[in-house]
Amino acid sequence: PGGPMSRRRQATSYEWRWYAALLLVVLLFVALSVRILSLQVMDTDRGAAFLKHQGAMRTVRNAELPAYRGLITDRRGEPLAVSTPVISLWAHPGQLSASGRVAELAGKLGLKPAELQEKLARYRGKQFMYLDRHMVPDAARSVLALNVQGVHPEREYRRFYPAGEVGAQLVGLTNVDGRGVAGVELAYDNWLRGETGRKRYIKDLHGDAVRDIGVVKPARPGRNLRLSIDLRLQTLQHRELERAIQVTGSEAGTIVTLDAHSGEVLAAVSYPNFNPNNRSGVSMAQTRSRALTDVFEPGSTMKPLTMVAALESGLYTSDTMIDTNPGRIRVGRKVLPDPSNYGEITLARVVAKSSQVGITKVALELGHAPVWAVFRRFGLGETTATGFPGESSGMLPQRPRWRPIEEVTLAFGYGLTATPLQIARAYAVFANGGMLPEISLLARESGYPPGQRVVAASIAQEVLEVLAEVASENGTGSRARVPGYAVGGKTGTVHKVGKGGYQDDQYVALFAGVAPIDAPRFVTVVVLDRPKGDSYGGGAAAAPVFARVAGETLRLLGVAPQLGESEAFAVAAATPPGVTP
Repeated sequence: PGGPMSRRRQATSYEWRWYAALLLVVLLFVALSVRILSLQVMDTDRGAAFLKHQGAMRTVRNAELPAYRGLITDRRGEPLAVSTPVISLWAHPGQLSASGRVAELAGKLGLKPAELQEKLARYRGKQFMYLDRHMVPDAARSVLALNVQGVHPEREYRRFYPAGEVGAQLVGLTNVDGRGVAGVELAYDNWLRGETGRKRYIKDLHGDAVRDIGVVKPARPGRNLRLSIDLRLQTLQHRELERAIQVTGSEAGTIVTLDAHSGEVLAAVSYPNFNPNNRSGVSMAQTRSRALTDVFEPGSTMKPLTMVAALESGLYTSDTMIDTNPGRIRVGRKVLPDPSNYGEITLARVVAKSSQVGITKVALELGHAPVWAVFRRFGLGETTATGFPGESSGMLPQRPRWRPIEEVTLAFGYGLTATPLQIARAYAVFANGGMLPEISLLARESGYPPGQRVVAASIAQEVLEVLAEVASENGTGSRARVPGYAVGGKTGTVHKVGKGGYQDDQYVALFAGVAPIDAPRFVTVVVLDRPKGDSYGGGAAAAPVFARVAGETLRLLGVAPQLGESEAFAVAAATPPGVTP
């Protein structure tokens, strides 16, 4: 009904509503498109970047890529410390507790269920705890095969020491996180450690990695380190030191061998020792490299240095006669005896026979200043600058006033302290033509610094000849002789200091030797702490150890025998029963 006009108005109204609806749909589509673009493409406050960031916060994680720690080898490339891949297992405490499989997992890990439950209780509310560190991959995979919720693997490296206790104190240790904590491992930690890398991955609802995104920063492996020591010599000296400890009943000991010209430490062993691959029950005393860290009074091993002061003074020559009658001498209230009355002997024989009376007379005439100056020039009272952690500088006293007894005791090695390595460096001066070498624990790649001249070559040679006399048949170090080779050295027997002063029944036995004597190659110092029984002196306890070590070292280094068969036989025949030369 209605007229044409009414119908036209009605049609127009329908048309307008249709267009309005269409426009509304278009506007909604445009708005939706703009919103989609805002969320997916446009970088607005609440746009794509914001959503990506929020999503990444919930699903994307960073993981460390462990760096391989550098290899430590001996001078010939034999491995002393290597890193092997291992797996550490960690867990999300809440997820593991909720899994209901704690007892099953504990059994696989070798734990009691109560132990694992107690650990979970300590970590309640946290998202991470280690179940076991540094597992053998096969053992770790057998645990992961249980598919316990919340248990995850982490790849790491564990330090392994192929030489075991042979080089333990010198090479040192790393902790469970792969950081150096002792020895060379600590000294060169930054060099060996490298840099960990990072990768990104996407995790699922349970925290499991479902897809690797990629490496953000690649791991940089640590750099290798080649030490100066020779594992063959290290093994030899380790064996001989343990043998000496057993034979003499000593409580501790050390042997150090030095290349007399390059200053490289060829071997350094200590006792007590330990196995770095099994650290249960290890004490700090076992981890010390006593050749570099422990100090003691060097005793008569300092008499050759006092002889240097006497020769440099111009008042003495090697042939200057010194009257040691009647075999003892009084200095203040102290009486200093010789083992027997040597009578009138040369300065060279005073040192060779280790005469306290003879050295006392020299010291009283010289005073402390020349002797002290020689000791300082020979490197006593200062570190050898190896960079080894805990290396001691020893102590060389400097007093405003010196009593006569202090001047005397300084001259024969009391009242100062030194490490075995310091003594070895001092004796290297005699073997090196008067040059004090620079000490190194690292193998010198090409050549070596010449060192510093501290005494005339002629005087060094004179003292070297006296050292050869010490190791002769009639010297105090006769047991240090090596069949087929001419060697030299000096014995030392030092009373230990206790609460009430020097103890009459506690000693340190020493021998510092050079081999071969006519063309020196190396210096070896042997120290035995508190040897028991009647053979406690340097000549009886330490000299035979030097003989065995020096003989094997000369053969390993390819030094041809120098003595004829008859001379070599005489050396062997003169060796006391029960002592292997």
